[in-house]
Amino acid sequence: MASVETSTAPPAPPSEGSPAPQPRSTRRAVGGALDERFELDPGFIYRVTAAVRGDLKDQVRAMVGELHYADMANLLERLNVADRRGVVDIMRDGFNPDVLPELSADVRDEVIDVLGFEDIALALRELDSDDAVYLAGKLEPDERAKVLARLPADNRALIEQGLAYGEHSAGRLMQREMVAVPNYWNVGETIDYLRSGRRTPEKFYVVFVVDPRHRPQGVVELHRILKAKRIERINDLVDPEIEVIPTDMDREEVAFLFRQRNLTAAPVVDKSGRLIGQITIDDVVDVIDEEASEDILKMAGVRSTEDSSLYRSIMTTAHSRFIWLMINLGTAFLASSVIGLFEDSIAKLSALAVLMPICASMGGNAGTQTLATVIRSLATRELNASNVFRVMWKEAFIGSINGLLFAAITGAFAYFWFDDILLGIVIGVAMITNMIAAGIAGMAIPLVLDKFGADPADSAVVFLTTVTDCVGFFTFLGLATWILL
Repeated sequence: MASVETSTAPPAPPSEGSPAPQPRSTRRAVGGALDERFELDPGFIYRVTAAVRGDLKDQVRAMVGELHYADMANLLERLNVADRRGVVDIMRDGFNPDVLPELSADVRDEVIDVLGFEDIALALRELDSDDAVYLAGKLEPDERAKVLARLPADNRALIEQGLAYGEHSAGRLMQREMVAVPNYWNVGETIDYLRSGRRTPEKFYVVFVVDPRHRPQGVVELHRILKAKRIERINDLVDPEIEVIPTDMDREEVAFLFRQRNLTAAPVVDKSGRLIGQITIDDVVDVIDEEASEDILKMAGVRSTEDSSLYRSIMTTAHSRFIWLMINLGTAFLASSVIGLFEDSIAKLSALAVLMPICASMGGNAGTQTLATVIRSLATRELNASNVFRVMWKEAFIGSINGLLFAAITGAFAYFWFDDILLGIVIGVAMITNMIAAGIAGMAIPLVLDKFGADPADSAVVFLTTVTDCVGFFTFLGLATWILL
């Protein structure tokens, strides 16, 4: 009991004249590597660069040797190619394998080139199984074969089994290291097993309870085990509401399940229902971040996070963006063809050429707002068949309200600019029409794409801008031709 009381007692206040203890974040910042925001300090990066170029190997090891692996990855990404290779070569013997999964794809390829197949094979042996599978999956097929050939049979088998699952599946995401105990054990036996360190991972959050056929019966969080008496049966502590994840479940489904159930870890089972691994919250956080980033980039016309990498070559990045821009060029010609129908009207009344971009632009912006909301709602499962029509009417009504307000503003502006009240009425009516169309299109397009199995974030923006441009130009120029000319 004495040790418990000592460990929970508050620290003694500093004696008079002695410096007060610094907060943990401040102590880390004083070291010179990180600033107050836990980001790499530019001065530290400059000192590392100078040491590498001066071939001061011991100084480089002293500066970067104690960095957290995430900070080390950040450092490597901040350096140019030559300095990056220099740091990796200097740190080769003490290189932390956990750095590799944290690197962007292009930087990781450079680091792998410096390390070579032997060192990469050693890294795969030291990494957790989920990280090892992830890293092996990022290698080119010929490189992967050479690295796997250098692994022991058991490590190679685990990685090959993981790679056999789909890239975005739970099987690829799962970690083989876990703690599973039989349901007839008591708390004392479980604690003794955990303390023995036999086949237990370095970090774990829960203990899975299995039946004689190794099928998960439930999960017990560590705090419940620590609070229970040794003689209690582990089966009496089990939470039976266990969420079992099949190996073929999509990782987005896994992330949704973790968020809905506030899970820390969940068991993964094979087709026969046997427990073969677990997925933990740290991996799910990475999935959520990657999926959100991909959706944002796709809406901007960037196909993937790799295409957006700051470390890709100029020609590779230009090529990946060219394809999407070419598609946009095609839709732009479609919108221009609508304008071409009214070229005589534009020639007779130059005010039409001045005002028509306003109507199309406002519709596009309004539709993008609706589009972003709907895509997010689809991703979070907030939008479904039970409320889709209610939400659609809501978006149409919002478009009507904003259309009326901006119709009044734009109509008044057009009247005072060109001294033509009919022109103000025309652009006002066109504005209302296009804002309503934008709301409906921003709602309907992602729903239709999702219905047919396409990713709404991938191409919805192109369809939306085409609709709002065509409706805006046709309505405004058509009304102007009919009423004014």
